[in-house]
Amino acid sequence: MKIEKLTENKIRVVVNLDDLIENNTSLHALMAKTIESQSFFLDILSKAEKEVDFHTEGCKLLIEAFSSEDDILVLTITKYANSKEKQGLELKTSSNSVPKVKPAVKRKSINYSSKDAIYSFGDFDEFCEFCKYLHNSFNIDLKKIAKTFSLYNYNSTYYLIVQKINSDLSLLKHFHSIASEFGKPVFYSKSFINKLLEHGNPIMKKNAITTCVKYFG
Repeated sequence: MKIEKLTENKIRVVVNLDDLIENNTSLHALMAKTIESQSFFLDILSKAEKEVDFHTEGCKLLIEAFSSEDDILVLTITKYANSKEKQGLELKTSSNSVPKVKPAVKRKSINYSSKDAIYSFGDFDEFCEFCKYLHNSFNIDLKKIAKTFSLYNYNSTYYLIVQKINSDLSLLKHFHSIASEFGKPVFYSKSFINKLLEHGNPIMKKNAITTCVKYFG
């Protein structure tokens, strides 16, 4: 994690994949404002206070998040005076409760022109349910969607890597819509795919969806 002080009232925080994994969170969790993401933001503010003298006590915060091709996540945090007239987002830091940070996250929509995509599943059963539903409701040749569907396990999470995606937009939208119902789109840089291929445990290297339907459907 890298913290840069832009002005007295604004910092930039660059978060990499290891930071997200270490804090048991993800970009999807940050958007959903889970308990894990609240704790993660509090940890960031604590580090910022120590490293760049960025104090936020008694202030309201505006937190903007952007995904990046080079870095996993870039956060811009701006603090405002704690008055009702000022715009911002309040951070409650009671020692007896989880801090409630409400980040203004700018969602990154699925890029249908991309040749690669990743979806995460909490367990193997979730992936199997996705495969069965896709097979039963979307009975087409998967080769029309992409050349390779591979499944890897990494840090107790299952990742479906879709590579060499074809350009039929209508099919892609349908596929991504169903995949998003069962799994979570992972908006990481291309280097994350390489990390999965190198350090992940390969479950099904090529035809992950059809193989799952055949043996677990």
